[in-house]
Amino acid sequence: MSHAPWLTALALLVSGAAAAQDFQPRNPECIAPAAPGGGFDLTCRLTSQKLNELGIVEPTIRTTNMPGGIGAVAYNMIQAQRRTDPNVIVAVSTGSWVNLAQGKFGRFSENDVRWLGAVGADYGVLAVRKDSRFKTMEDFVGALKENVSSVAIGAGGTVGSQDWMKPALVAKAAGVDPKGMRYLSYEGGGEALAALLGGTIEALPGDASEMLGQLEAGEIRVLATFSAERLPGAYADVPTAKEAGYDVEWPIVRGFYAPPGIEDAQYTYWTDALTKLNANPEWQKARTEQGLFEYDLVGPEFDAFAKKRTQDFRALAAEVGLPTSGK
Repeated sequence: MSHAPWLTALALLVSGAAAAQDFQPRNPECIAPAAPGGGFDLTCRLTSQKLNELGIVEPTIRTTNMPGGIGAVAYNMIQAQRRTDPNVIVAVSTGSWVNLAQGKFGRFSENDVRWLGAVGADYGVLAVRKDSRFKTMEDFVGALKENVSSVAIGAGGTVGSQDWMKPALVAKAAGVDPKGMRYLSYEGGGEALAALLGGTIEALPGDASEMLGQLEAGEIRVLATFSAERLPGAYADVPTAKEAGYDVEWPIVRGFYAPPGIEDAQYTYWTDALTKLNANPEWQKARTEQGLFEYDLVGPEFDAFAKKRTQDFRALAAEVGLPTSGK
């Protein structure tokens, strides 16, 4: 009889492990909360492809694009319709936490989903067309100083989004009020890039991975990267913003969240899958080819990170004069 509590605990532990092993997603889906062609789309499609190719997740993972509010529509849909659905994961990035911090996801906060893990990191860049009047970051800043609204800047998200934040912090560092910037909003990086190439906007504060193909093709010029050090490959000759005299960094973490009501065993299935993916050399190679860098936080560590970043962005939003969610 003295062994009964121990045996009961062991039985519960074994049954819990078995439940995690027994769960298999049915018709799994990755939601990219933006139009095709941007960072969310890349995160979903590349990760889904490799999870399937490497046999980590057996059922084919389909990607669904769900644009709207740079993640707000998808976030609210999960809350309203799929709170307990273990078959769906949603792409997330630093921009999602920026918007959460400003209350752009409605009444929901960072505590209303289960943060799964990161699969890589990107970095912000400031891109212009190859024939742009701006040859350097100093040219761009000089135009802002002369007339802050004279430069058509465009990217995914609205005023206050992470893409707005990048040039806003540069302007602030140069002594220019960022609230006066002329900013055009698009549904994702793909639309913004088309606007840049078409001449509708002059500058695109995008992401390194999104801009890589056009940079390699010679269609754009990147004035600076918002990284601590110069990026490798095609970006090796591009100065950092700090080198150009503006101490601005903007790393972009890419990962996933799951609905808030899934069971622990189902949550563990997806965090285990991401852990296996991050450790696989084939994934590491594919990630690098897409301009992503190692960033392997998964499970509780990623959960804590996501919540802290959101709080940090509340403070940053207040600093540049934007409203916050007050959570």
